[in-house]
Amino acid sequence: MSGRVQSVNIGLPVPGGPKGLPSGIAKLPAPVIEVRAPGPKLGGLGSGVVGDFLGDRRHHGGDQQAVYAVAREELDWWAGHLGRELPDGMFGENLTTSGLDVDASIVGEVWNVGTAVLKVTGPRVPCVTFASRMREKGWVKRFAKRGRTGAYLAVIEGGEIRSGDAVTVSYVPDHALTVPDVFRAWQGDTELIRRVLALVELDDADRTFFTRRLRAAERSP
Repeated sequence: MSGRVQSVNIGLPVPGGPKGLPSGIAKLPAPVIEVRAPGPKLGGLGSGVVGDFLGDRRHHGGDQQAVYAVAREELDWWAGHLGRELPDGMFGENLTTSGLDVDASIVGEVWNVGTAVLKVTGPRVPCVTFASRMREKGWVKRFAKRGRTGAYLAVIEGGEIRSGDAVTVSYVPDHALTVPDVFRAWQGDTELIRRVLALVELDDADRTFFTRRLRAAERSP
């Protein structure tokens, strides 16, 4: 499976983050981006993209959310339903792809992009900053119901990525859990939570979250 990079995008600080903080969700196309592993979410470098601003480092950034990818085809789907143009970077993605079904990605699969190597880590969870960016009524619920969130990626090997670069999937795990599956687990699907907890690729923070989620679900009548 392969596609290509349609656009690489970097965020600059603009108003619109939580508690009046600036946000980097408004991403604009750039000629090239440099990616690297940013380290932990708290105390690390923030985004995995050099020069990409992150306003809320408590909930964004770090190794598991180093780079965010969205398919151009998904932006086009939403553009048709919303009746408005959605330029590359509109969802706050660093990579806008074409010809690659990002939302069919298996968690843990590896992409070779430009001179970088990236690994799919999970879904993007919609937030109030995203809703503010979109200015669409009920956006978070609508986006969550659609369930095609795009994918976060970790940086396995740093490098440069340009528009037009090929995206080649070089490794796919055999557990078959897709990014939307993990998003449904996040929403509370107990069977999927159990499957997600079996993933070797799950980091400690996500394992803690899903363990608590499962315990809460099992206590519910």
